Amino acid sequence: MFEIRRSQQRGQGQHGWLNSRHSFSFANYMDPERMGFSVLRVINDDEVAPGTGFATHAHRDMEIISVIRQGTIEHKDSMGHVLQLQAGDVQRMSAGTGITHSEYNASQDDALHFLQIWIEPNQLGITPGYEQLELMSSDENDQSDKKLRVLASPDRRDGSMFLHQDAVLSVGHLVNDEALPLSLNTTRKYYLHMMAGEITAADQTLAEGDALTIENEDVLQIVAKGGAEFLLFDLP
Repeated sequence: MFEIRRSQQRGQGQHGWLNSRHSFSFANYMDPERMGFSVLRVINDDEVAPGTGFATHAHRDMEIISVIRQGTIEHKDSMGHVLQLQAGDVQRMSAGTGITHSEYNASQDDALHFLQIWIEPNQLGITPGYEQLELMSSDENDQSDKKLRVLASPDRRDGSMFLHQDAVLSVGHLVNDEALPLSLNTTRKYYLHMMAGEITAADQTLAEGDALTIENEDVLQIVAKGGAEFLLFDLP
């Protein structure tokens, strides 16, 4: 079973300094039919105005992944990390017993665009943790030249970050009308989120911000229309 949700169907939060699109219920956006998908709880598509951001706030018992799409994010947390993440960087925090952190647009001139993703962990009360990697790397041993590269997993496969959950997050990069045939497990659920470009999948065209949920299917054929970039979640 395939279900497509268009970008414009997402919830929206506009706060002057922040324009956010919510794939699932979040903050003032509430849809009982959109409380998450399997253990995937949040995908927020955030655009942050120059010189502004999220002041220090708390999280616990959640796997939090940030994918920086444009600009530079200034990150500070209670684990002692003070750093800047550039476009193309990916960050994973395990909130566990509790963390606080802040996220600011490091530029006074340019907007910051990033995705914040929450995945429910399979164990509560763990020691908080932090990791980061690059979507693209000069390391000859990494997976960045593959059409589908693993970013986070429960077994650190292919050099990915660790997830406290039976879930795998991958990024797809397709160029020049490439095709990507995928074999799926009918006992698993899959969620595809478009980040850039266009693809055809399940006999539909998907563009930036669109999403595709997949259940009880054993194959998926993805074909780029030009070039495309997307996230694919393999979920219990």
